[in-house]
Amino acid sequence: MAVITINPALYEQQLNEKKHTIAAQFARFGVNDLEVFASEEKHYRQRAEFRVWHDGEDLFHIMFDQQSKEKIRVEQFDPAAPLIFALMPRLIAELKTKEVLRRKLFQIDYLSTLSGEILVSMLYHKALDDEWLTAIKELKNKLSGEFNIDFIGRARKQKIALGKEYVVEKLTVAGKQLVYQQVENSFTQPNAKVNQKMLEWALDISQNLSNDLLELYCGNGNFSIALAPAFNRVLATEISKSSVASAQFNIAENKITNLDIIRMSSEEFTEAMKGEKEFSRLKGIDLKSYNCQSILVDPPRAGLDEGTTRLVQNYDNIIYISCNPQTLERDLEVLTQTHKVERFAIFDQFPYTHHIESGVFLTRK
Repeated sequence: MAVITINPALYEQQLNEKKHTIAAQFARFGVNDLEVFASEEKHYRQRAEFRVWHDGEDLFHIMFDQQSKEKIRVEQFDPAAPLIFALMPRLIAELKTKEVLRRKLFQIDYLSTLSGEILVSMLYHKALDDEWLTAIKELKNKLSGEFNIDFIGRARKQKIALGKEYVVEKLTVAGKQLVYQQVENSFTQPNAKVNQKMLEWALDISQNLSNDLLELYCGNGNFSIALAPAFNRVLATEISKSSVASAQFNIAENKITNLDIIRMSSEEFTEAMKGEKEFSRLKGIDLKSYNCQSILVDPPRAGLDEGTTRLVQNYDNIIYISCNPQTLERDLEVLTQTHKVERFAIFDQFPYTHHIESGVFLTRK
């Protein structure tokens, strides 16, 4: 077993390797001016999940080696954001002395923010009773002297929240502070400072566009909220109920008045745009009233499905955010039949890993 540490001296080397990999992979699309946005070298992950290992009286976080599947004991986790990094050893030390809290505990999830909030989810293979509730309340009170902390306990068919079930992040984008609710167990960008750079990059592109914007896969409104001031109106879609609820919260908190979010998958929205199917969820939304000349897509690792790819080609301007260079390359094969690549960026969301986040801006030929 080992400790997860980072050697910052290797950061530039790993970032350059990613830059050269992407430049070579996408050169045939005319990408010769790659924009590169670096991460903090340490303490950059605002989300972290660990299994919990019990060894007699000992208790510790573990991760699994992706190749060997061997357990790695995690005493110190350098990628963790400052709040998570500081809390991890404190929490383990407290749990070791509290049998009711450590018994049958098998996972701990951390969600923190740049704004100083942290939410801890503790997952159990046992029912959570009044004794557990009393103990977790005492722990929350004790740790609240050091951390702005809330807890969630999860077990089979149980969920108990001690405080909020979300954190509120505050990001600074082009000099403006934006507020984002981030709900436990829902997707959010893990590297908040790189996310700020992604939003500023997309906003910089959007300043030169006009009319209305359509966004697919909008999540909690991460891009929609930031880009709304650059457009007359924004229409965004998202399939996750919890993400849509967070997006509505964020619209209100940021006082955005020109953004509508509807709960639909990209496939359903494609059907609606073609008039192939009617959806009650579109009641009160007149799709024909929008003059969307630009579209932003931030799909999952699988990329765009065939129907959505064809839909995207109907727009003059395309902003494509990708977490998978392979599916991005596949989709660009089709999109560059009608559009040309104007800008290409990589954002180092996941330093020291093979994962690469990309942003591509295309305009109609």
